[in-house]
Amino acid sequence: MELSITTFIIVCPLVFLAGLVDAIGGGGGLISLPAYLIAGLPVHTAVATNKLSSSCGTLLATIRFIKNGLVNFKLAVPSVLAAIVGSFLGARISLIVSEDVMKIVLIVVLPISAFLVLNKNLFSDKDTTDLVLNRRTYITAILSALVIGVYDGFYGPGTGTFLIIAFTVFAKINMKSSNAQAKVINLTTNLTSLCVFILNGKVLFTLGVAAAACNMVGGYIGAGLVMSQGAKLVRPSIILVLILLALKVVGVF
Repeated sequence: MELSITTFIIVCPLVFLAGLVDAIGGGGGLISLPAYLIAGLPVHTAVATNKLSSSCGTLLATIRFIKNGLVNFKLAVPSVLAAIVGSFLGARISLIVSEDVMKIVLIVVLPISAFLVLNKNLFSDKDTTDLVLNRRTYITAILSALVIGVYDGFYGPGTGTFLIIAFTVFAKINMKSSNAQAKVINLTTNLTSLCVFILNGKVLFTLGVAAAACNMVGGYIGAGLVMSQGAKLVRPSIILVLILLALKVVGVF
């Protein structure tokens, strides 16, 4: 696929916004994947290239959590193994499914993902405890990594939020620990599915690397925002991009 300057003009600012939004309140994937689709990329190529740019941002966040001692490696190891299996299967399924079916899935999944990501009450920090390694914790982590890993390999947006919901609701772990464990799993699912897409020639490296740089800059700026108005950027940004995508799908532009 030949890339025009217009493609970069559309994708890079939106992926920058995705990094900004993700750092402030999460949900960046609901902006970054539609960015590629709005620019006119085929669905499989959009999903694959989005994995490249999102992996970079997730890697930085994971390193930050590890440096702060928030990642429990006893729990992370079995979670990572399950995530590899799940995301590999998800990516393989994605490649088998036709473009038309993927578009239908997109129309259904993105609004649902947006609802869950924007509904912060679903993963409130109430009644959650510090990370305690027991049978429930391990089962939650492994099943979440496997099942949500399939989703991330197949599509992706909202994966981090879904993992946090699983940890806070079912394992009753506090938000900080849940976020740290989720980042490790999310990084694994991103990298595994990215490898599958690369081997199948679906990644546009020139666009993906440029978008990755924009995503990281956005994440850096977002993480440094101290003003209380920052969180107010998340909801309207996600809704605006989903509206633009809907207009693209129905052929308005």
